Amino acid sequence: MRPATRAAIFRRLRAANPTPTTELVHASPFELLVAVMLSAHTTDKSVNAATAVLFPVANTPLRIAALGAEGVKPYIRSVGLYNTKAANLAALARQIVERHGGEVPADRAALEALPGVGRKTASIILNMVFGQPEIAVDTHIFRVANRTGLAPGKTPRVVEAGLIAATPPEFRKDAHHWLILHGRYVCTARTPKCPTCIIRDLCKYKHKTPAAKRSGISAAIRRGGKRARR
Repeated sequence: MRPATRAAIFRRLRAANPTPTTELVHASPFELLVAVMLSAHTTDKSVNAATAVLFPVANTPLRIAALGAEGVKPYIRSVGLYNTKAANLAALARQIVERHGGEVPADRAALEALPGVGRKTASIILNMVFGQPEIAVDTHIFRVANRTGLAPGKTPRVVEAGLIAATPPEFRKDAHHWLILHGRYVCTARTPKCPTCIIRDLCKYKHKTPAAKRSGISAAIRRGGKRARR
């Protein structure tokens, strides 16, 4: 894909959504870290339902650590793999208290050393909390990057490297949000909404969803109306 085409894609996404952000509800860096960690293999809606109950009770590393894994479980049952995530969350909270003074660490190595935190979660925290131009690649972004031709690749790491290298600097900070939202609501896994997509003419996807055909009933009504007017 030509650099000018990439820039045009991001200009359109920015024009449609100038200030994109996550759909995970949070009020602090730690709350965001918890929400992102819990969001693996589940929906943002399920996570928000869980944290709406958990955060009023415990929304700091010290309070989560005090609850422990068994104390956390009842609050996050709406989240997939909640047993494992409860154990990771309690261990993560203890580690932040013991090693980082209760504050979310600001470097990748320290973040990825936390239980339950992988590269994608670390990238989101570095981007949203610390302003670093990281691009976390989830299933939506992986799909959009490959379909559009923005950064084709067979693995998330390859796609991530391609996006970071090829995305113009002015768009890199918000690229993650634009692409994930585009994949979630427009460039969906099944039957992407190509007819109404704002970057349809710039996208390299060869199997674009065609515009809906007029129904036979509607066409018959129109034909009948024409005959009646003759």
